[in-house]
Amino acid sequence: MEPATAPDGRPVIFGEVLFDTFPDGTAVLGGAPFNVAWHLQGFGVPPLLISRVGTDERGRRVLETMEAWGLDTAGVQRDPAYPTGTVRIAMDDRGGHSFEILPDQAYDFVEPRAARAAAPARPVPILYMGTLAARRPESRATLDGLIHSLDAPVFVDVNLRDPWWRHERVDQGLRSARWAKLNDEELAAISEEPVTSDNLLDAAARLRASHHLQLLVLTLGADGACFVTADQTLRSPAPPLGEVADTVGAGDGFAAVTILGLLKAWPLERTLDRALQFAAAICRQRGATARDLDLYKRFLDQWAA
Repeated sequence: MEPATAPDGRPVIFGEVLFDTFPDGTAVLGGAPFNVAWHLQGFGVPPLLISRVGTDERGRRVLETMEAWGLDTAGVQRDPAYPTGTVRIAMDDRGGHSFEILPDQAYDFVEPRAARAAAPARPVPILYMGTLAARRPESRATLDGLIHSLDAPVFVDVNLRDPWWRHERVDQGLRSARWAKLNDEELAAISEEPVTSDNLLDAAARLRASHHLQLLVLTLGADGACFVTADQTLRSPAPPLGEVADTVGAGDGFAAVTILGLLKAWPLERTLDRALQFAAAICRQRGATARDLDLYKRFLDQWAA
């Protein structure tokens, strides 16, 4: 299933960069594509993030933070009319969270010519896209143009955020994909038939087959995750979490390590276990990104042993 050798080239990450704002006033940089790009950089695989921020203070903070982490900012556009993305997060007493995603944010208006100019030359081994950044026609058209011009295999991260998604848009994204990731609630939301714990894996297999995906990644929260291919279904439990700070960005950490495994041609069983390990580590900290390179080094050293 996985390639025999790691592909050349540089991954491209398309989508939102925004601030997750917590009830205590903390504002943490986030957005699934930004988080995935951040983690890949931490793991020593420099991506190109294509996004858009405002000319406001938060936009300046995005660029400064990216530069300090070593992330390339060439693909991040500045928008004088719309603000840097913001999401309000509400927490529950078990560490869970809910989102309020604001409309008309800078990432909704990624401009196509600047995006194509910033994109690397072929080959691009993976083009990662989230579904939230395609909610408006402006950024959606830019993304469609990149898929066509880069001719890269697509990794779709299904992020269903009410009221900002439509079945037909998700279906369109999946039709363009080689790999896709979603959670059990998202699988139930887009499946044509009711999904229960008894038929969950069958529903995942049907979705994979109907869109001719090489790999369907299904995350199950505290119950672990599954990898579904045409030949096999792998399921692993989540490792012990210990004390959970919050679960924001755990799925993005999982996605980043899955992409790392695809790039490095790890066996699927190994990729699944490693993605779960890293997602658990993200749950033990506040927010979706870590600014400690030692965290990434510890995992890389462990995985190289």
